[in-house]
Amino acid sequence: MQASQIRYTFHFPDGREEVFDLRFDAETLELTGALREDPPDWTRLGHYRCENCPLDEALHSHCPLALSMVEPVQRLTDVVSHQEVTVEVLAGARRLLVETAAQQGISAMTGLIQATSGCPNTAFFRPMAYFHLPFATESETIYRAASMYLLGQYLRRQKGDESEMGFEGLMEIYRDVEVVNRSMANRLRSICQEDGTVGAVVLLDNFAKILPAAVEDALEELEPLYEAYLNPVARSVSINLRSSDCGHIRILSQTGQSSSLLTTAKGGTPQCSSASQDSRSHS
Repeated sequence: MQASQIRYTFHFPDGREEVFDLRFDAETLELTGALREDPPDWTRLGHYRCENCPLDEALHSHCPLALSMVEPVQRLTDVVSHQEVTVEVLAGARRLLVETAAQQGISAMTGLIQATSGCPNTAFFRPMAYFHLPFATESETIYRAASMYLLGQYLRRQKGDESEMGFEGLMEIYRDVEVVNRSMANRLRSICQEDGTVGAVVLLDNFAKILPAAVEDALEELEPLYEAYLNPVARSVSINLRSSDCGHIRILSQTGQSSSLLTTAKGGTPQCSSASQDSRSHS
């Protein structure tokens, strides 16, 4: 995201404009400014509550995602899903202008709201929200989600926590998101005049259903791009700069055996010696 505020503007053919300034906490990236006083009844936690919701109703009377959706729902309740609109997105120095169906534009904004709403089941996508990419293709989203998940696993391993080098955990996250999308769609159907916002959630849900089956195939298509990682060059160079007056460069063969050692002495004069003569410098 690289910005503490993102603006979505919906330009309708009749001249109508709906502007949404989404502001985020600079540290947690949680969406700020969501309706907190006298929220509508459909935002209650118990209203079409997600089956996998971990929140304690005694501590959370209302659904955080529903609260974050109140303003978009109230202002876009009369929008038909297939209605053509121009969506303008401002994020920092980046400006994006897209002509699309209303549900596509609302879906892009809803995905950002979901990740930053405070819902524990969608919080896993907050790193993607930080680098928000509206109207991403299926392949782009799969790549971003897979990269995000594996980086999360790396950070867990660095802290000594259990981690995996696969995607079963990511599949589980998306299965939980399916439940969230289904419950949110039911909430919206209970109060919306038209299907624009409902259609936006349905689009998100369709992708959540597709991803588990598509991720392996999508990554397989990307494998040729990783040729340099999968088949590294036969020879490699390791550089070890000592804190003393000399720098050492060891040239290694594919088998790992040292062939020569170049030592740059103080004063910049290069000298050559065998690796065995100076192997103590690389113990």
